[in-house]
Amino acid sequence: MPKLVPLKISPSISDEAVQTKTGKTWNEWLAILDQVGAKDMSHKEIVAYLVEHYQVGSWWQQMVTVTYEQARGLREQHENSQGYQVTASKTIQAPVDKLFLAWEDKKQREAWLPDPEFHVRKATPGKSLRITWVDGKTNVDVGFFPKGEGRGMVALSHSKLPDAQSVAHQKEYWSKALDRLETYLKYLSEK
Repeated sequence: MPKLVPLKISPSISDEAVQTKTGKTWNEWLAILDQVGAKDMSHKEIVAYLVEHYQVGSWWQQMVTVTYEQARGLREQHENSQGYQVTASKTIQAPVDKLFLAWEDKKQREAWLPDPEFHVRKATPGKSLRITWVDGKTNVDVGFFPKGEGRGMVALSHSKLPDAQSVAHQKEYWSKALDRLETYLKYLSEK
């Protein structure tokens, strides 16, 4: 068994969850990948090693690889192969169709979103939006999920950000925007 090296980051997935799904804890994965010299491998090479030697699904191959890269200083938190990414979500007392419309309809966006002039590349009513953000360079993917009677969750991912400072800025931006969305939809429901 490889030597266990302490995990010095806080992965987004718990140790219990990774062990349940992959059969190994984070520290066990780090030790295995250290032993095969993954510090000197590319992201694709690490994934290929996991594909060849371990029976974990494609999502877990990526999760184990990214967590390893972050733990070993090969990748910053929120960094992926296309830049940086930030996520945000909020459950709101509004049905999914109203949440979706508040995003899709420009007049409604103007009431709660500081930057309503984005380009919708693809819209699946009541489900998702694929957006080119106002800067023309980054993407925002928005999903809408029912959460019980009259409640819905909006979950977004803002990707292709250029650096960690952009992550911090956009994280705050989206947190405040989702709060304003909640206030706006509450106002509409009281009219």
